[in-house]
Amino acid sequence: MSNLADLSNPFEVIAPDGPLTPLVLSSPHSGSHYPIDLIEASSLSKTALRRSEDCYVDELFSSAKFAGVPMIRALYPRAYLDLNREPYELDPEMFTDPLPDFINSASPRVAAGLGTVARIVANQKEIYARKLTWTEVEARINRLYKPYHQTLRRLVNAARDQFGYCVLIDCHSMPSAGLPTGKGIAGDSVDVVLGDRNGLSCSSLITEETERILSSLGYSIIRNNPYAGGFTTQSYGEPETGVHALQIEINRALYVDEMSLSRRPSFAKLKDDLRVFLETLSEFSGDARKALTFQRLSAE
Repeated sequence: MSNLADLSNPFEVIAPDGPLTPLVLSSPHSGSHYPIDLIEASSLSKTALRRSEDCYVDELFSSAKFAGVPMIRALYPRAYLDLNREPYELDPEMFTDPLPDFINSASPRVAAGLGTVARIVANQKEIYARKLTWTEVEARINRLYKPYHQTLRRLVNAARDQFGYCVLIDCHSMPSAGLPTGKGIAGDSVDVVLGDRNGLSCSSLITEETERILSSLGYSIIRNNPYAGGFTTQSYGEPETGVHALQIEINRALYVDEMSLSRRPSFAKLKDDLRVFLETLSEFSGDARKALTFQRLSAE
């Protein structure tokens, strides 16, 4: 049984106060509205379910509206439905009934328990105390997933139509444990991982400028390890058509206590720094417009 009526809208678009820029933000994993059907079907407490949440990422980037950047944010949690997956990456073992033939049950995300409907939370604990039905999951996909991506696609197309190109920033956070270390990283701590699918989803100009800006603000940066980008960067990032998609993963230890999920005093500074980042990247992208714009080739 699905209970989605308690959400008047499963996502929110925060529109800019001033003139638009070519940037668009997506925050698919920061939702914190836990529907009653998830709570009742789960063997975990709400606190345990929140371990998979990109806590407060939408709030960290909330200055986007002042920088001329629209942001779409999910209002329901990743543990309920993961928007950074294909729409039908599902594990048949989680269901009481057979799934349709078009389901992708062979993806590595499904094998890891992290499909469109996840089997586990971040600490490897099983989410559900019972098996699901195709009817209830199909309702989640139709009500939550499809409208989110339809709206995100409209935002991306609108930016490209207006400016000739779009820079889509997919905003995430990552647990501090298990991150790689590297030469030149202060205290062996990685602050931000940039994912551009190893150069496939975004112009190197955008990735390099993002790294430069965040490094100048004091953050240690690595690229594509261990997060090279997910469904959003893969699906939307088409530099050859003028759409550049870059995933940003922020170390949660920078701004939140990872056990209590309470904001650290450093939260405000990170939020301010991200506003500087958005304003600076918007200005840079305007200067680099010719290189970022889709260049239609004449037929020979």
